[in-house]
Amino acid sequence: MSDGDRANAHGRDETDTGADAQTEALSRLNANLERIDELTKRLVGALAAKRKSDQGLQGPGPELYAKAMAAYWAEMASNPGKLIERQVGYWGQALRHAFEAQTALTSGKPVPAPDGQPEDRRFANRMWSEHPYFNFVKQQYQISAAAIKDTVHDLEGLDRADKQRVEFFSQQIVDLFAPTNFLATNPEAMQKAVDTEGDSLVKGLENLVRDIEANEGDWLVTLSDPEAFQVGANIATSEGSVVFRNRMFELIQYAPTTETVHKTPIVLFPPWINKFYILDLKPANSLIKWIVDQGYTLFVVSWVNPDESYSDVGFDAYVDEGFLTAVDVAKEITGEAAVNAIGYCIAGTTLAATLALMSRRGDTSIKSATFLTTLADFSDPGEMGVFLDSDFIDGIERESRAKGYLDKFFMGRTFSYLRSRDLVYGPAIKSYMLGEAPPAFDLLYWNGDGTNLPGPFVTEYLRKLCVRNELASTGFDLLGQTGLTLGDVSVPLCDIACETDHIAHWRGAWQTAAQFGSEDKTFILSQSGHIAGIVNPPARNKYGHYVNEVAADTPDEWLEGATFHEGSWWPRWEKWLRGRSGKKIAARAPGGEDHPVLDAAPGKYVLPERKSA
Repeated sequence: MSDGDRANAHGRDETDTGADAQTEALSRLNANLERIDELTKRLVGALAAKRKSDQGLQGPGPELYAKAMAAYWAEMASNPGKLIERQVGYWGQALRHAFEAQTALTSGKPVPAPDGQPEDRRFANRMWSEHPYFNFVKQQYQISAAAIKDTVHDLEGLDRADKQRVEFFSQQIVDLFAPTNFLATNPEAMQKAVDTEGDSLVKGLENLVRDIEANEGDWLVTLSDPEAFQVGANIATSEGSVVFRNRMFELIQYAPTTETVHKTPIVLFPPWINKFYILDLKPANSLIKWIVDQGYTLFVVSWVNPDESYSDVGFDAYVDEGFLTAVDVAKEITGEAAVNAIGYCIAGTTLAATLALMSRRGDTSIKSATFLTTLADFSDPGEMGVFLDSDFIDGIERESRAKGYLDKFFMGRTFSYLRSRDLVYGPAIKSYMLGEAPPAFDLLYWNGDGTNLPGPFVTEYLRKLCVRNELASTGFDLLGQTGLTLGDVSVPLCDIACETDHIAHWRGAWQTAAQFGSEDKTFILSQSGHIAGIVNPPARNKYGHYVNEVAADTPDEWLEGATFHEGSWWPRWEKWLRGRSGKKIAARAPGGEDHPVLDAAPGKYVLPERKSA
């Protein structure tokens, strides 16, 4: 074959290869278009079948916007110079940047205009700083966002609660319109769509449709791979047995891992907004396993996931059929006259009310109490206060009255929006615009495994304890006892709060502890937040904690005089508990003659499909 023939043959091979590649690309494009069409139809169908829910659950009522507008116009009338100066300053900054960007683009050297904006991890991709267009979009957004934030912050004529709500919800709107949230102004998403020939967008649409369908037409992004974990298989695996069950809870007694245990057992009450296994995700970070390993008989309450049949359940039922019953069963099984109790979050609030009731009754069944991230004084509810207004609570009451319970979706969404950048928009960008599968993350899996709340309970808790703050002020009525307050609580207590907790802020937890009538009180402040500050095993040596043995009048005064200690608070708390747990005896096997083992831990109530008692 001549050189010319070989060259021609080589050319034909390249042409054939190029044609094959074009054919393959066209085939992928057509397949993606067909898939998009199919997914779009499913999306429309899912949205059309959206569950009916009370409008009050969708956002703040019009009264808040009316108050904000009235305050704005009142300030404009009384001090127009201040607002005009701010507006002119915003215009000047925005126009100056626009001029600088235009000059850079027309100079023949398309480089971004000088970027004097603060660091923001949403804009970590280098294209936001290196590409003139995307840098312009980013800076204009940040300039506008800062102007809105400053204007709202300086707004006068609103009380503290309304001011906090206006700031929060205006920030939600600002965050919603971040350029990272839209395909056309997200360079990372655009680049990935090009690199994958649109596959990332198809996968993203699949993820979006999955989430809309899973939430009955509402939207809540999936944070963790739902197939990666199975309760009782690779999470919540500590050995134990269900030794009691009623309509409210299952009681799990964990198998001993030591030859001897302290005489006084522990009953741990987790919150019933989520499931108890946050304290038993895996052996390395399981507080449940760690407590057992220290030589304690541990009982843990696993709350039922209510449905419409629980439409009669109020606060009284959780105390009577829950807390008091669990304590009695633990006493019967162990033969002890008293237990040490632990209450986490909302269960800590309810434990406080239960202790006040028991004190009035002269019931000494609880020897000491440990509170984890607990608010019972809601005079300053912290960030959660933005949802503690009549518009939301009225909506919750109407919704739960109509259905008999408040669906877990609404509480899950509420807590997510308290950290919307991390729990809403960031995951949504990865899932829907980048087409990434959610990670296999046990903590986020638990976060999405919420529970419903009985209608009467949730409205009673919000109105009486949170809004009217009865337990810390005028008095709370419970099971025939009237006027119960935190001052009625007299047992020794240890209170653990978390420094960056956005649900039960530490200053409110400190104020709660200060109001207890107990003479023996210990307060520990852990680093980190509502979950990480509690689930903080010593072996990890990640977060430290503060203690202060000297009395203080305010939380800030307490912190100023506190001593910081490296490492987990768990050993310090265990030392405190040890002195209130009696001598060592032979380890106890779960259950007893009157309380036979019903099931292996983690039981039935924690599983997705619950069987009735």
